[in-house]
Amino acid sequence: MEENIDIVTKTGKPTGKTALKSEIHSKGYYHNTAHIWFYTEDGQILLAQRAASKVIYPLLWDVSVAGHVDAGETIEEAAIREIHEEIGLIITQTDLHKIDVFPCFQSYENGIIDNEFHHTYIAKLQVPIENLKPQLGEVEALQLVTLNQFKSLLEQSTTNGYFVATNIGYYKTVLKAITSVTL
Repeated sequence: MEENIDIVTKTGKPTGKTALKSEIHSKGYYHNTAHIWFYTEDGQILLAQRAASKVIYPLLWDVSVAGHVDAGETIEEAAIREIHEEIGLIITQTDLHKIDVFPCFQSYENGIIDNEFHHTYIAKLQVPIENLKPQLGEVEALQLVTLNQFKSLLEQSTTNGYFVATNIGYYKTVLKAITSVTL
């Protein structure tokens, strides 16, 4: 069943209108997403590899968990739901620490117009990575990288085909936020 999503204005304010996800992306309506970056106490970051079947950036490594905010859902409810769906982990709202909202407005050759506000959180991963269950069709694989590895991969992202190269500023902000709580 296709998701119904709240439409927001270009500045992120609610409009009171909704649309199906396919319409959101074909017409370029502004909408919210929840992004959650997990880190470990010893300074590692959980990365998720986008599924091979994904229409945009298949097999690239990215945020631990991300997804659209369904109509009528709060950002935090969406974050908690997406975490459970994508990696099988149950957390509470108090585990989430919001770091910022990142506007991400991009159009793709396949016709998708992605006008998203990434409501971005960090959260401590308190279980071994082996306990996580990647969702088929969403997550190809999971891995932990050190802060230094993350930084090195970022520095080479325009040539290494590892991360979504257009998101470098976003990734650097996330790295800074996680570094501040792990050091």
